[in-house]
Amino acid sequence: MNDFPSAPLAFDRFLYLARDPQIIEACLQPDAGVVPGGIDVGIELRDDISTDEITPVAIMSHYDDKLGGFAYTGVQAGGRTPIARHAVRQAGIQVVVAGARYGKGSSREHSPAAEKHAGVRLVFARSFERIYRQNADNIGLLTSTNFELLARLAAGHTITLEQILQERDVLTQAILRSGGLLSYGKRHLARSRPQASAVTNKPQTLFEKIMVRHVLRTAQTGTDLTPGAGIFLRADWRFIHEYYTGMAAHMLHQSYGRPLQLFDTEKVIAFEDHTSYIQQSPAHLRQGLVPNMLRMCQAHRDFVKETGLRSHRTLTESEALLDEGRNVAGISHAMMAEHYALPGQVVVGTDSHTPHSGALGCVAFGVGTTDMANAFMTGAVRITMPASILVRLQGTLAPGVAAKDIVLHLLALPQIRAGQGVGRVFEFTGAVIDSLSVDERATLTNMCAELGGFTGIVAPDVRTVQFLKDRRGVDFELADWMHSDPGATYEQEMNIDCSALDVLVAAPGDPGNGRPVDSLDRAVAIDIAYGGSCTAGKREDFDQYHAVLAWGMRHGLHVAPHVQLYLQYGTTAVRDYCVGMGYDRVFEHMGATILQPSCGACANCGPGSSTHASQTTISAINRNFPGRSGPGKVWLGSPATVMASALAGQICSFSQLQKQIKTGRIQA
Repeated sequence: MNDFPSAPLAFDRFLYLARDPQIIEACLQPDAGVVPGGIDVGIELRDDISTDEITPVAIMSHYDDKLGGFAYTGVQAGGRTPIARHAVRQAGIQVVVAGARYGKGSSREHSPAAEKHAGVRLVFARSFERIYRQNADNIGLLTSTNFELLARLAAGHTITLEQILQERDVLTQAILRSGGLLSYGKRHLARSRPQASAVTNKPQTLFEKIMVRHVLRTAQTGTDLTPGAGIFLRADWRFIHEYYTGMAAHMLHQSYGRPLQLFDTEKVIAFEDHTSYIQQSPAHLRQGLVPNMLRMCQAHRDFVKETGLRSHRTLTESEALLDEGRNVAGISHAMMAEHYALPGQVVVGTDSHTPHSGALGCVAFGVGTTDMANAFMTGAVRITMPASILVRLQGTLAPGVAAKDIVLHLLALPQIRAGQGVGRVFEFTGAVIDSLSVDERATLTNMCAELGGFTGIVAPDVRTVQFLKDRRGVDFELADWMHSDPGATYEQEMNIDCSALDVLVAAPGDPGNGRPVDSLDRAVAIDIAYGGSCTAGKREDFDQYHAVLAWGMRHGLHVAPHVQLYLQYGTTAVRDYCVGMGYDRVFEHMGATILQPSCGACANCGPGSSTHASQTTISAINRNFPGRSGPGKVWLGSPATVMASALAGQICSFSQLQKQIKTGRIQA
């Protein structure tokens, strides 16, 4: 391995990401060394540290050693952000120690890259999120869950690379010894054109059946689909968006030179979907980052031009006015479902919410920049074979309870919060799934990212076929194999009585902080209400927004005076649908600010983000980690809950709002 020779390893600068900010600050002092006694003296480590905290989204325009200055600048402890810019590098930190589920959230490779550029060589955590750890592997940043090795280092002893690698699969070990995935790919994958394995006859899950049809046999890997095995796949679709393209191009030009010859460019799609509102983004304007972001977008466009990729770009407000509806664009995940993904396929994208398309019965999952760069050149996508969890959604949903409420319930379950879903496939089935539309199913599969899952999948059925016909004009015939077999093996089975579910919200800080709206012990006043994102910018989400606001209009209501309501379309097709239905007139009449398709506030990149820590938002987006959508507090809820709250001026469900009007507690 290039960075770590076979000689024993010794480190003397440790950073404990603790719940107590004073411990973090002590670790960063010039003479800190190892905290005496380490975790044995009762240091409480932070769990659930997200990539939004490791590298705040506003600095993602960087993809070189400048990233090192921003490492951990969003990490919160004791209500503070105790790590200043450049502090980790200046302190000479070599080893970082954290609690469980380290690296939650976004698939941004910027996080391990920032750590490595800051001088970090090894990260210990109780457990890691899948994409974060794979990204770290791919760039040669070492990770370990073996705290016995940490204890040896803290005591002044040495450890070896082999000891660190013992807990990893054979493929991961080979990648780390090669210095990272691009080096491995050039050496072992560039000249090969591996073939998919034959279909087997044993009882299989739908996920396994799709894997069998896409797994590759290479010189270094076989076609073993046992959970934990490292394998390569051939994807039907690969896609990237602008936050990652410049970094990928930089890597590829360094490794392969120019011109680049990408593998099967007809199956690669480039999306520019996050940054069309960058010039109205409070975070980027405040920090003077707009020029950097514009350069990042230009790097994306340059790569698209260089390689001849198919591309979709969301437009600014002024561009959309001049476009007159000709441009077809939107958030990548919704676009994949509306235009590209089909049942039985494999879709891979540089975003953690890529599982969105699993609602169509395909395997869709997120990867980091290096994974995609390697796949661009070799056609091979690396995964560690996951186990599957079967989620039976039984019973009947009560009126007003939506797919978002189901996933918030799942996220709040103790076993999910403890990380039992990390790296797993969530297969959704049951009577409730049968009743849900594809758009609502996509809410479930999309938020498998928050569950920690590898992906989510729903077996295709008549609703899937009808969706493809109605939305895309595709006549699709389901194959006999497109279902899970009786007797297929699952690591775990979960039975959820959806008849007992209430309308839920997730309190600020983590999507797993779910609780019934009825259980809130105090009124939560809001300043901002936001409806949009890949999770909640679909056609049927806008049906829900309209239903509540139209009801409010009929009852003489308006968005509360102190509330700013933003509605942002997920795609141009959703926008055109809403205009055709007359929804936009209702939205405008009720006081909503309507925004063109983009990720926007969900990525802290446009109107709808908070600007002050004192602000409270109710949002239909998918995650509410600290700093995710501005400095304020973000509550998560369903589209109907967000609209009802906007009308009431405080968090409430639609049914609560209706009761308040009926009893006169809110005056029309």
